[in-house]
Amino acid sequence: MEHAPTWLTYGFLYLGAAVLAVPIAKALGLGTIIGYLAAGIAIGPWGLALVSNVQDILHFAEFGVVLMLFLVGLELQPSRLWALRRPIFGMGSAQVLGCAALLFALGALAGLPWRVSLVGALGLALSSTAIALQSLAERNLLRTPGGQAGFSILLFQDVAAIPILALLPLLGAAGAAGATHSPGDLALEALKIVGVIGAIILGGRLLLRPVLRWIAKSKTPEIFTAAALLLVVGMAYLMVLVGLSMALGAFLAGVLLADSEYRRELEADIKPFKGLLLGLFFIAVGMGIDFGVILRSPGLMAAILAGFLAAKAIVIYTLAKLVNIPYQERPVFTLLLAQGGEFAFVVFQAAAGAKVFAAETASLLIGAVALSMLISPLLLVLLDRALLRRHAHVKAPAAEEISEPQEAPIIIAGFGRYGQIVSRVLLAQGIPTTVLDHSVEMLEVARTFGYRVFYGDATRLDLLRIAGAEHARILVVAVDDPEQSLKIAKLARGHFPHLQIVARARDITHWNNLRDAGVTLVQRELFESSLQSAHTVLELMGLPPAEATAITQRFRTHNIALVDRMYPHHKDRTKYIAVAREGRSQLADQMAKERQEHRTPDAAPAKGPAPEGLPRESSQDGL
Repeated sequence: MEHAPTWLTYGFLYLGAAVLAVPIAKALGLGTIIGYLAAGIAIGPWGLALVSNVQDILHFAEFGVVLMLFLVGLELQPSRLWALRRPIFGMGSAQVLGCAALLFALGALAGLPWRVSLVGALGLALSSTAIALQSLAERNLLRTPGGQAGFSILLFQDVAAIPILALLPLLGAAGAAGATHSPGDLALEALKIVGVIGAIILGGRLLLRPVLRWIAKSKTPEIFTAAALLLVVGMAYLMVLVGLSMALGAFLAGVLLADSEYRRELEADIKPFKGLLLGLFFIAVGMGIDFGVILRSPGLMAAILAGFLAAKAIVIYTLAKLVNIPYQERPVFTLLLAQGGEFAFVVFQAAAGAKVFAAETASLLIGAVALSMLISPLLLVLLDRALLRRHAHVKAPAAEEISEPQEAPIIIAGFGRYGQIVSRVLLAQGIPTTVLDHSVEMLEVARTFGYRVFYGDATRLDLLRIAGAEHARILVVAVDDPEQSLKIAKLARGHFPHLQIVARARDITHWNNLRDAGVTLVQRELFESSLQSAHTVLELMGLPPAEATAITQRFRTHNIALVDRMYPHHKDRTKYIAVAREGRSQLADQMAKERQEHRTPDAAPAKGPAPEGLPRESSQDGL
């Protein structure tokens, strides 16, 4: 009888273990990550011993983390990434250096050699990007202050892993024997790194979009999927060639394509691979836990595990308080960053290879990190339940997540101060609507006043389908966050092209972005109310109501036309400003001329200074 190929056997084992373990873990309320880890333990060397080559699988499965960072980069426009530079390098360096300093001090107090203490502290200071981002995404916390801070720190850790790995040969026995790198070698390595990153950024700007456009014209979906994977693999390969993190290269590729018209297509193509490979990564982590080391030194292992988790938790919670992360988010933020990370495996294995410490020490540290990654999701479940019990005296609204297909002709995404007015007008006319909002507090307010609002995130394609987007006529995008608003609009335009989208724009920049997304029915949220206030002020200055109405209406007409004229140039700042100034000047001259024509020598206002005395600057268009 012919034996099955090895890859087929392993594929069957991994998929079978995942399919069995993950649904059981979810049913027990433990989450998907624990299910994958349990599956790995079950089929690994310390379970049924069905798989032995754990390290090979772990190296392959790390590509799941790479794909995850690529997708994270797709959600970050370069301008937004630049805006995060302070939290990335400020909070990131504070977390890594603060945790490393405290852990180094604890190692020194325990009598460990300084090299062991230093490398152990640096490795244990890192956190699991895969578990943290996955947990934040599952809880929809990535856009919260705690989620943004956590992402910034994790991104800095990915960068910090590079100098940590570069430090190991200098600390090892080879370095002690005198085989050190010359300044010229180090300078050359630094130039290579800068050159590759520069080439990725420049080449990405100039080449990626034309190449993707050319591939898309072939109208072959599987080739576009292959191109997406090739892009990520290529970026990761370039980074490995110069000794950098694969995940960092994939993240840069994602950021470069964040403004691309192919962003959603790339995201849809990559996501299935990311989910499977990330699951395989967690299975490999479960298989890699060396229970032999734990059994030989259970007390020492427990001390290392408890010590580094407690030390990191103290530093991270203190940092969360200093940067004013909301207190409700601090426990989850602290726990997710206190655990060890996947880069620690690489650091400790490299340290053992460089003779910084013995292989037994590396096994102890790797075991502690793997255990922390195993128990962190469990602790997160316990933390969620503890917080729920703590706030049990507060009547929390039961979120009625939309589950039954809806058939209303209008969907309203967002039930804040803007969406409520739209919804009330439609309900007063007997027009049925399906209203979605992701704020549990807002649902409670809606129920208090007798409105039915479904709990759900309108940026999810499956939820829009349940809300009836395939049959509805109109989608009103009334969410407050500009990024979420754009995401909903693009999702609807891409999957439900028949929908007429009416969107709320926070400002002119948001208005331009919505127009770029193909949304033409856009209202600036404060424009009409500001005109009403201007009308009131003109009346208080002595103008008759009819004249005040005529002036504000003229301004309204002019401003709407001006914004339409400016839109084609909104990516060319110089031309954009020039058109705005020209339009403002035209309106000021037109109004000044009209005032001059209507002025009479003995005319005087009923009260206040003369209307013609209003400064020219009062006609600015409020862009």
